[in-house]
Amino acid sequence: MDLNFTPEEIAFREEARRFFRTEIPAAIRAKVAEGEGLTRDDMITSQRILNARGWAVPNWPVQWGGQDWSPIQVYLYQDEMQQADCPPPIAFNASMVGPVIAQFGSEEMKQRFLPATANADIFWCQGFSEPGSGSDLASLRTKAERKGDKWIINGQKIWTTLAQYADWIFCLCRTDPSAKQQEGISFILIDMKTPGITVRPIYTIDGGREVNEVFFDNVEVPAENLVGQENKGWDYAKFLLGNERTGIARVGNSKAKIARIKHLAALEFAGEQPLIEDPRFQEKLAAIEVELKALEMTQLRVVSDERKLAKGKQNPASSILKLKGSVIQQQLTELLMEVVGPYAMPYQRDFDGNNEPVVGPGYATEAAPMYFNYRKVSIYGGSNEIQRNIIAKAILGL
Repeated sequence: MDLNFTPEEIAFREEARRFFRTEIPAAIRAKVAEGEGLTRDDMITSQRILNARGWAVPNWPVQWGGQDWSPIQVYLYQDEMQQADCPPPIAFNASMVGPVIAQFGSEEMKQRFLPATANADIFWCQGFSEPGSGSDLASLRTKAERKGDKWIINGQKIWTTLAQYADWIFCLCRTDPSAKQQEGISFILIDMKTPGITVRPIYTIDGGREVNEVFFDNVEVPAENLVGQENKGWDYAKFLLGNERTGIARVGNSKAKIARIKHLAALEFAGEQPLIEDPRFQEKLAAIEVELKALEMTQLRVVSDERKLAKGKQNPASSILKLKGSVIQQQLTELLMEVVGPYAMPYQRDFDGNNEPVVGPGYATEAAPMYFNYRKVSIYGGSNEIQRNIIAKAILGL
């Protein structure tokens, strides 16, 4: 594998670096760096800046705003975005429902939804998981019955991320109860303002409201909001999940966190010396940096191999990226907790904001919430246990 970038690739990287560090508002990037939650307006602002540059949906077909980039360019785009602490494009729009509509929707549906989705004029959320239907998603029970020119939808979705911000939800619904599990599911688009929809928050261990329950009680949805063919939703869901795993190693994000940890460790003291000069701390940080460099080399090998794979085929080595990337991200939140030490303890976030004055430096306040929130990264996008099974079978041949 040749690790040298071409002059054109180097120029592209420099262009991306300048753009992300100068065009995305510094206040938004500071929130990302510090682990503070972004508001709906923050995410929409960033998305629209990216879209104006033509970089909000680079994975889409060119006719709908995509870029005909090489795998290396995609890698550089993601790496520079993450290192600059820029919010990525809204995942539900850019990586999930948009590609599904572009691939399987009617021409009328594409015209109606794709430009608005790229520009965040519509903020989407994902209606997949249900109580009892998480890992076994095909057992979902939310039902859509066709009555005339409408679907009547009843059921419940859970762990619906950012549903409190969403204008629309894309849902998997059971449209043929008599068919085999995977064969009786359809992919339907639903306006969140439709009567009969209730969103109820689930407050998480970090004190935030990121996920929700969504209830459907005789919700009437126009028949034309069905994506593609009836009962083919499982195929579309698999297509969507393949897009969701793009860039899941988040190497650039981890690079940015290491830089921040080094900066803060120079401000905190261990005895009479800055923590960054403590040999034991240096050893822990160096061990993670070595692992991250190995992960980056693995990611570059995967990117190189993507040139040879058939389009749309998943490289099983991406499971290594997901597995190791999530472990490193969690290790870095643990190291950040060590840096801020007891200053992470007094900070507690109630449901409406901080319930006590900040104790200690401001940069310490998000360390504990970030640590708790990052417990999720070894679960989403395919749990690490599942990734180990894939690696064992598809790579090691066990």
